[in-house]
Amino acid sequence: MYQNNRFVKSLNLIVVCGFLATQFSCKTPDNRSVKQVMDNKITELYASKTESELAALDYQQAKALFSPADLKILGSRHWMFEANVPVTVSVFRSKKQEIVPWWLAENGFTKTRLSVKNEHTEYEIWQKAFPAGHVGLGIDGFENNGLHYFVAVQPQQKGDQLTLDKFFPENQYVGVLQDSAFTYHDWDELVLIGVPEELKGAQLLTTIRGRGTESHLVGAFRKTDHPSSKDPDQVMLTWSGDPSTSVDIQWRTNTTIPDGKINYRKKSDGVVHSADAGKFRLEDRLLMNDRFINRFTAKITGLEPGTVYEYQVLPDTTWKPDYTFTTAAADNDFSFTWFGDTHYSPVFGKMFNRADSSHPDAAFYTISGDLVSDGLYSDQWDKLISFAPQVIAKKPLMCVPGNHDNRYGLGAATYRAMFSYPENAPAGVPKEQTYSFTYKNTLFLMLDCTSPIEAQTSWIEEQLKNSKATWKIAMFHFPPYNFEEPYPNIQKAWIPVFDKYHVDMVLSGHTHNYMRSKPMSGGLVTDSYKKGTVYLISIAIPSHHENMTAEPYAAVRFADGQYYQYLKVEGNKFTYTALNADNKVVDSFTIKK
Repeated sequence: MYQNNRFVKSLNLIVVCGFLATQFSCKTPDNRSVKQVMDNKITELYASKTESELAALDYQQAKALFSPADLKILGSRHWMFEANVPVTVSVFRSKKQEIVPWWLAENGFTKTRLSVKNEHTEYEIWQKAFPAGHVGLGIDGFENNGLHYFVAVQPQQKGDQLTLDKFFPENQYVGVLQDSAFTYHDWDELVLIGVPEELKGAQLLTTIRGRGTESHLVGAFRKTDHPSSKDPDQVMLTWSGDPSTSVDIQWRTNTTIPDGKINYRKKSDGVVHSADAGKFRLEDRLLMNDRFINRFTAKITGLEPGTVYEYQVLPDTTWKPDYTFTTAAADNDFSFTWFGDTHYSPVFGKMFNRADSSHPDAAFYTISGDLVSDGLYSDQWDKLISFAPQVIAKKPLMCVPGNHDNRYGLGAATYRAMFSYPENAPAGVPKEQTYSFTYKNTLFLMLDCTSPIEAQTSWIEEQLKNSKATWKIAMFHFPPYNFEEPYPNIQKAWIPVFDKYHVDMVLSGHTHNYMRSKPMSGGLVTDSYKKGTVYLISIAIPSHHENMTAEPYAAVRFADGQYYQYLKVEGNKFTYTALNADNKVVDSFTIKK
């Protein structure tokens, strides 16, 4: 008779454990992850504590919440790897972090006299000797200091050839510890100074600044002013397909609503069509009053070009005047509005509404990154979307992520959940963070410069080479030319391609000022828009810079800010206009082909 050996062994283990229970402790391994421990504890906290108690948690109270078994997981399974020979592990901890993680001393680490610096902080160095095999390290703490510790590993015997593998998290980058080495992948310009001689050449395990959020409890809990309900809200239009024949409609509800549906019709007739929506459950673990929501997306296709439609978000069956959209017509005339960084500011909200009322012909809106200040905080997205619900319900909002939307290297999952964009990103870049779309006679390259730059270069060239569009516009957050922190990697990888296929404009943000360059090609100013690309930077919230250094390539720039840009295409004529918060024109130019 065939027997399942795994089942028999499991049954035998149960019998043995039961038989020996009075004499021995027979335990299964505790293989829980840090995430499981934290998720379960936060769920318990929501059931047992008030919002004021959660907000008042301090470090000692937070630690006391966890059992010895929990603390063992938190102190050893946050960062793991294996070494093939005996090693000395060095943990570099920012001195700005007020409380030393408890597990360092408890797990046998010793604070050394050594230290190292970068331009923002000094790191003290804790060390421990490990035999060959598994190394497990703990959380950064229950506070989020924003500069997570990093690690270096050396063989105890100088002649040993050290190999590290079986990393958690996976895809660990291993560098070399030396002066000028970077430690954070989300800020690789931040490099080390004064590496001790005895540590130089060690294998350097880099990280991201934001990993502290995995165990963040002290000062971590938030509320949204706009919690979800059973009624659909945050209704927003985007495109993931052809703007002349399709539209995506998105909204949210609380988790009591299992599915979503759209009714739509031409505004000129009464024939009603329906479209089912896909559902995505979004979690913000530390949002006290709206931890889980449902987000819905209905992708409507087969529409007629140049046609006005109206729609309903069920169960509401009223035809609301703002719930309309217009597909792209067959001509080559259109306009759109572009904003720089918005950072969920209500001041931006006022300007957004003013721009809409002043330019009702705009076909869509776009933001060049840093829509919010912390991209993982749903309450900030709630606030941003609350500013102009009647605008985004009738005009698509097409954006790219900035470094704040992809916060501290933790990824832009919430950004992707908020928007439905074309899924034509190159390999190595998350879908919907880099994408392209064509509106009438204009190609829009929407690029995520927080993702690997080189991974996008060949894709950019393919998009440009295969496009028959008259106008070509690239949008991404980091401006390659600016007075504060130029981006030589972008200049090296992307600008030669822009020059080769003559991209007309590059729209960026990040530096919180306004700048329009002269036409540029090969990094130099040229005398004609026909020969060069115009690089633009804008900011959609109030800002001020002092002591701006010279930018010889700049045609116009302003240290103070709050602007929006209205761009109009009329066949072979492109008119650009920048307006300030008072709706006064501050800059304009025209290109003709």
